[in-house]
Amino acid sequence: MAELHVLIIEDSELDSALLLRTLRQGGYDLVDKRVDTPNDLQNALRERQWDCIISDFSLPGFSGISALKMVREKDSNVPFIFVSGTIGEDVAVEAMRTGAQDYVLKDNLARLLPTVDRELMDAETRRRHRNSEQKLRQLEKFEAIGKLAGGIAHDFNNVIGAIMGWAELGEEEVAEGSRAHKFFVQIREQSERAGRLTRQLLAYARRQVLTPRNINLNDIVGEAMALLQRVIGEQIEVKTLLASDLHTTKVDPAQVEQVLLNLCLNARDAMPNGGRLVIETCNTDLDEAYCLGNGSVSPGRYVRLSVSDSGVGMDAATMERMFEPFFTTKDKSKGTGLGLATAFGIAKQHLGHIDVYSEVGKGSIFRVYLPATEDSAETRVAIQEAPVRGGTETILLAEDHEGLRQMSHEVLTGLGYSIVLARDGREAVEKFEANPQKFSLLVLDVVMPRLGGLDALERIRGINPTIPVIFTSGYSEESQMLSSLVSRGVAQLLQKPYPPKDLARKIRDILDTCGAKQGSALN
Repeated sequence: MAELHVLIIEDSELDSALLLRTLRQGGYDLVDKRVDTPNDLQNALRERQWDCIISDFSLPGFSGISALKMVREKDSNVPFIFVSGTIGEDVAVEAMRTGAQDYVLKDNLARLLPTVDRELMDAETRRRHRNSEQKLRQLEKFEAIGKLAGGIAHDFNNVIGAIMGWAELGEEEVAEGSRAHKFFVQIREQSERAGRLTRQLLAYARRQVLTPRNINLNDIVGEAMALLQRVIGEQIEVKTLLASDLHTTKVDPAQVEQVLLNLCLNARDAMPNGGRLVIETCNTDLDEAYCLGNGSVSPGRYVRLSVSDSGVGMDAATMERMFEPFFTTKDKSKGTGLGLATAFGIAKQHLGHIDVYSEVGKGSIFRVYLPATEDSAETRVAIQEAPVRGGTETILLAEDHEGLRQMSHEVLTGLGYSIVLARDGREAVEKFEANPQKFSLLVLDVVMPRLGGLDALERIRGINPTIPVIFTSGYSEESQMLSSLVSRGVAQLLQKPYPPKDLARKIRDILDTCGAKQGSALN
């Protein structure tokens, strides 16, 4: 039996009882209220959200048209049906123009039930259409903000990378413990913080280059728990409900771990006086009806990660803006407003989805959907930081940002390498063509004027198909192509901004690996 919240505007208790009996006979379980004055109507509209309103047309000192106008000021979408003993054609037309859905004569109540059924179905259709339009407008707004954020992040990453590099070089030049050394450390640490912010912007903009692997999401939750227990605090109870038969999902583990951490920290902040945080995983299917109402997600099999809290919850206005970058309801000292925006961008870039349910005073639940795969999960291996070592090989380095180009040259020549610099992809191709045998490795920025790194590599590999390459990227429209090259082992990637030592380690690792392969082939 379907529950129906119905408001009756009627001065006659007998007529109201007849209307309610007709609806009950039609199979509705009613939550009802009768009002017959403007004041009672205002109170009833504030009291709850009504599914349907049925009104007499003529009431003592109070007209049905006045009641309709009051209702429409509060709720423009609730079905409103007149039931009247006498209503002329002209009056009926006026009522429909004012916003009524239909009218039924009291001597023909047989029409009431099909009219209510129809209007409830139409209201649900309108609601879904409004929701779809609202979500589409939100996605368009987020896309526009994302493009702006991505462009800003690209420019900032070059500047931040240069500052980070020069600070690290300065640290090594002065005595440890000196005032100058402390200043350089502060500069480097602040540049790293700025770099984390730009990475969050890129994640929101869906411009991160992903390194996807087949994983079991339960492993991500398990590895994150030790950190979460430290930062969540003892006053919050943390519980995990992890499906034992969880499907594999192909994602970038570091990015998905970031989503989990951001959602959990957001939940923590929503429970300043303590509460309960539940992390849950399960398998689920998204059907066509769900996907039609949720924009860019496609029907199919998904793995769901849910993070729920018993915190303060969110109102409708907050929920509408919660995924915007830099939007926050917290004190400015407690957050940047990038946590949920980052989670949103990462989920979308993985062809997934986030939906949210929240009530003020009752908490929130965030559900992250990631596409499932038939492949088996891989084991995650901890990466150990190798020492920085140099060499004598010749490297072609193409970078259009002068500060980064000069800083990288300083670092690598200091390690013994011979560095040939290029200001863009075309110059890199020309210098390689002049002496192809000279170079052992390429370091190419992805986005450069005249010719980008991807196109430059294609031309260079027409001459030497096996030369190793490291791409550096602060932002790229070709992130999917880059991810494909990296996952197939065709190229290595350094995300800007990066510490100079990371570049040096990656160069040495690649050159040693190539040297080992060549030695093996000769033997």
